[in-house]
Amino acid sequence: MTCYEKPPLTTSQQVDLLIKRGLHIADRAQAHHYLQHISYYRLRAYWLPFEQATTRDDDHAFSAGADFTTVLTIYDFDRELRLLLIDAIERVEISLRARLSNALSLRYGAFAHEEPTHFSKPQLWQQSRDELIKEYSRSHETFAEHYRRQYPQLTSPPLWVACEMMTLGHLSRWLQNLRIPKDRQDIAETYGLDEKVLVSFAHHLSVVRNHCAHHGRMWNRKLSLKMQIPGKKPVGLAAMFNPAQDRKLYNTLTMLAYLLTRISPASTWRKRLQALIRATPQIDVTEMGFPQGWAQRAIWLEQTL
Repeated sequence: MTCYEKPPLTTSQQVDLLIKRGLHIADRAQAHHYLQHISYYRLRAYWLPFEQATTRDDDHAFSAGADFTTVLTIYDFDRELRLLLIDAIERVEISLRARLSNALSLRYGAFAHEEPTHFSKPQLWQQSRDELIKEYSRSHETFAEHYRRQYPQLTSPPLWVACEMMTLGHLSRWLQNLRIPKDRQDIAETYGLDEKVLVSFAHHLSVVRNHCAHHGRMWNRKLSLKMQIPGKKPVGLAAMFNPAQDRKLYNTLTMLAYLLTRISPASTWRKRLQALIRATPQIDVTEMGFPQGWAQRAIWLEQTL
């Protein structure tokens, strides 16, 4: 028997409750529509910053000037931000697949991933291999079906096929588990980074990607997993970050901006991100870890680092 006592509310009752708590709603029909299609609980994450600090858990009164339209604007900004993140993460993920496949297969052969001596943690290697074999056996991708027909004796495909079936999380684990640092460094060198920085960011990015894939709030999220900020390599990159806000999104965005200069130099990603921020003055970018004067830093002026 649960002790939870709050009753479910109709959408109209939800609108009434928001008005009672002080949220300005100029268009009741509009509020009713969005609460039906987005949900009260999901939107609450976006109006929470406008609630007053209170000692009563059931109060949730809004500060003066809080407006439902502003909440929707922040919600839409967050959605566009997630789409930009997914765009950049896709390019990074595909690039990492290609680099891992190329570096290891040329050095150790087509089935480098089948040899446990190339990896430092046998249990993690076995887990990663088991996941790969399971995915290969059930995949309906044309290339997987082709290899199963042509080479039925193989339990797993060549590395270049295997990498195409790895999620970013799986990819980061294979990368992290490489036993010889030079193997990781050869991959990281493509991006001008130290291998420890690349491994850290790949893991961090897999967490960010999962939030985006599940439509999670990103604009003011406190990230659970920090990334390692670059040091001396490459020269000048470290100054682009904000180490004082190491759990906010700014550092993630900065690293993505840098990596895209290496992966896709003609990309307009940085311009689109800045345009989104300029078009949404309701957003306080310090909530995302942006430092003062960020737009004048070389990475955002699209200067070469």
